[in-house]
Amino acid sequence: MRGDTFISSLEDGRRVWLEGQQVRNISEHEAFKGTLSTIRQLFNMLDDPVHREQVGYAPDGQERYAHSSFLVPYTAAELNKRSQSFAVWSSSTSGMMSRLSDYARSLVTGWYAARHELSELDPRFVDKISTYYHEARDRDLFLTTAIIDPQIDRSSGLDDERIAERFLHVVKETSEGIVVRGAKMIATGAPYTHDFLIFSFLQFQNRHQKHAHVLIVPANSPGLHIVCRESFADARERNHPLSARYDEMDAVLFFDDVLIPWERVLLYGDSDKVLKLRGNRTANGLAFHQNVVRFVAKLEFVTGVAFAVAESIGVTGFLHIQEKLGELLTQIDVIKALIIAAEAKAVPDAAGVLVPDLTYVETARNLGTKYYPRAVEILQQVGAGGFVQTPSGIEDFYGPISELMHLYFEGAAVSAEKKVELFKLAWDLIGSPLGARHLLYEKFYAGDPIRGIASHYVRHDKLSLTAPVWKLIQEKS
Repeated sequence: MRGDTFISSLEDGRRVWLEGQQVRNISEHEAFKGTLSTIRQLFNMLDDPVHREQVGYAPDGQERYAHSSFLVPYTAAELNKRSQSFAVWSSSTSGMMSRLSDYARSLVTGWYAARHELSELDPRFVDKISTYYHEARDRDLFLTTAIIDPQIDRSSGLDDERIAERFLHVVKETSEGIVVRGAKMIATGAPYTHDFLIFSFLQFQNRHQKHAHVLIVPANSPGLHIVCRESFADARERNHPLSARYDEMDAVLFFDDVLIPWERVLLYGDSDKVLKLRGNRTANGLAFHQNVVRFVAKLEFVTGVAFAVAESIGVTGFLHIQEKLGELLTQIDVIKALIIAAEAKAVPDAAGVLVPDLTYVETARNLGTKYYPRAVEILQQVGAGGFVQTPSGIEDFYGPISELMHLYFEGAAVSAEKKVELFKLAWDLIGSPLGARHLLYEKFYAGDPIRGIASHYVRHDKLSLTAPVWKLIQEKS
């Protein structure tokens, strides 16, 4: 099964650091074992006759299926197939794993789909992205991004030498490729990835040529160090069901003079060209589409937990609880409606690739920065003090005071043991380190939420809204 192939492929000499030590056997390490088991199951779907039609397609008439994040959509049916694959993987992980490779794979697919348009930036781009796209698709490569620069001094920019030298930059060119030095963050899923897509959110000036690049970097590149945050994984699955399965892990990447082969250097040295690639509508439309489909699964999961908690303590008849639970349903319906609109109003690009309408996709992403914190807040309000009265572990039900445990933890519509399991699941969403990480992630993964919403105003055709106003005033005069 390809899930096992994926796991074994990670023992490739990569340098993963956790708690000051290099991790020698990733698949057996407690910090990664549960998450890798989840990813293995997802990859195995492509070999399962039932699931492979839901998450994959047979490229170019091949018998072997590839994940549909690699499918270039020219029809509504193909766009829907991509959407379905995102939904299946997201639902299988309760929406809690946001960087399951289908996002970064969609970026690569978008660049490949728009390759002839993007060849204007570099005539070698077509060959480079075509070769890599087919390699990533046919080898089931796990991909992730690292596009944020380290937080050192946010008040300074690239004209400050002490900042510029620590942001990822080219230190020399060779016949084999470019050598880069510096750091990137936040690489979600970094210990498990095969390749990193590297670029920057910086607004470059022409003088920043050594910082302007778009790279594809193998995780086992000599000189590359993957420095993990603290692990939130917990092997006690019944007490921490989400933390046991879904800690994606985030990392900072240190590039200690890493050689990037020319075939993996998609763009380099021209700030304007890098900005144009970063803003490509086809790639962003296909990738951001995955973001919002995944988000629906997460909202549905939080809502399901909130409903179950309310039922377990007998509060579903209270009007203020019904109003809060109804608000959760409204959130789901709004994001679903925006996805439907984005897909229904998809427009072919210059090459005929059907791209979801980014206006609706961006609206969904912007709303997500407010919806998820509110969803967590509602779950907190529904369960209230019950979350802090939960006993230390499910094991307490099998100890000397088992009878009392069953007596005093019983729910309105569920046994004491199941109620405690439910509340521990909810705590993993609202109170655990993993839950706190997800709250932060949903607020900021798409960038500064204030800038995101403000950009919606800046880019909008404001005249279409103001013209009727001035026309009405003129008619009244």
